[in-house]
Amino acid sequence: MISINALKSGDTVITNYAGAEKEGKILQIDHEDKKVLVATSDNNEFWYDLDNLYPIHLSEAELLKLQFHKDEAASSNGSHLYVRGPFSVRLYTEGHKPLLELHYRDETRGLNEPITLNELQNHYYAMTNFHLE
Repeated sequence: MISINALKSGDTVITNYAGAEKEGKILQIDHEDKKVLVATSDNNEFWYDLDNLYPIHLSEAELLKLQFHKDEAASSNGSHLYVRGPFSVRLYTEGHKPLLELHYRDETRGLNEPITLNELQNHYYAMTNFHLE
């Protein structure tokens, strides 16, 4: 389950309705009722309880879907670098501290735990003032 405080408009999550899981984008969050309005890939908008929302684990496939490209020259044995404009994500092998680094211009954030796609989107927005879609 996702914490409602970790969600922002524009984040991408997985919805579950009657056993069917679909990727969707958060449009609105109702903190009072703890419900989230999500538009799924088939252009349906529906309010979901937090029990029916799941995070997407950050992976190379997700980064490539977001138009990051892998920088082979800057990747080494212990890490892989993914770049999108002036923003980069460096993923290290398990056990390395930090586990991943986010870099934008003169700011670098080292994170010691794996993050989800919506958490990356929130870091990206905080660092660049643009939504990552």
